[in-house]
This record gives sequence, structure tokens and C-alpha cells, in this order.
Amino acid sequence: MKHMKDTTSQKNMDALIQSLGERRPRLLLHSCCGPCSSYVLEYLSDYFDITLFFYNPNIQPAEEYEKRLSAQKQLLERAKYKNPVAFLAGEYEPQRFFEAVKGLENCREGGARCEKCFELRLSKAAEIAKKGGFDYFATTLTVSPHKNAVLINEIGGRYQNYLPSDFKKREGYKRSIILSKEYELYRQGYCGCIFSKGEKDI
Repeated sequence: MKHMKDTTSQKNMDALIQSLGERRPRLLLHSCCGPCSSYVLEYLSDYFDITLFFYNPNIQPAEEYEKRLSAQKQLLERAKYKNPVAFLAGEYEPQRFFEAVKGLENCREGGARCEKCFELRLSKAAEIAKKGGFDYFATTLTVSPHKNAVLINEIGGRYQNYLPSDFKKREGYKRSIILSKEYELYRQGYCGCIFSKGEKDI
């Protein structure tokens, strides 16, 4: 799948932030991992009351999931933000991922299987945000140069109060690498699912 260029999301986010004034809305921020969330939290925590939501049923095996969850907690313990960041760990539900991508196991990374994975995680974030009365929800997924920000924002935009983003802009991904080293975070070698791991191992 071609990774189309997102030319508007960052401008829209800038405009929203500028309109906030002294207000600090509540934001549920879905996180795919500690390293990716490092820059996004540094950037957004000045403007929002953030609850970081770690929900990634795609990650396999279970030991890998625990490593990434631990790295996420480690970041929150070590990093200092202008405003406190709360943490919410979703359930680890690998069966939901396998059900969602059934029949797409042999798709290449970046294709239809990834789209279903994005849908699964963002729909859960939207559900939690609605139940929790959050003003907005967003995802750290767009900080990765390997993720299609246009597609992610299209999926997120199906739900109320989604905050579009392209966090890789303004060297966001490079900054996340610097912060990961600073906080000594575990950086994974593959996207997360067992199928992407298989591609990486070939």
C-alpha cells in the first residue's frame, strides 16, 4: 500500500492548539509503544490533559507484548511533563486481532491486514474515549515513517472527536529515537504481529 503524504493534519492540529487559549482539553492518546509515544507526549502534554491508552492486541508473542508494555511504563516513570500523564492499559486480546485479520494472514505489511489492525485499535480507543467523556482521542501510530498517516486519519475520522495527526512531521520520528535512547527504552525490531515478524525474519 502506498504511503500517501498527509499535508493537512499537522496544520489542523496547530490551528486547534492555537485556539485553546488557557483551556486544556482531556485527550485519550492511544499508544502503540513507548518509543513512539515519547515524542508525542513531549509535544502534546503542554496543551492537553492526557490519558495514555496502551491497547495493542496485535503484538505477538506474549513475551514481546510484556516487553513493550514495560517500556511504556518505564517512559512514564522517567519522563517529566509539564502536565501529569495518566496511564490506562487495555486488555491483551490477541484473539480479537486474529479474528479481525482472518484471511489476510499472507498480506504484505502495509496492506489490508494492517488496515484491519488500525481499525481494531482505533475503534477501541474511540469506545474508551466516549465512555470516559474525553474531549478528543488520537493515536501515536502516525509518528512512524512506516505507517500510512492518511489511512490512519481516515479510519480515526469515522469516530467522533478524533484528532488527526501526522506526528512524523517536524522530525517527530527522529526525536522519538533520541528520547528512546535518553530514557533507555526497549525498541522493537518489527511492527508487532506474528506476520510482520515472519517477514522480518525472512
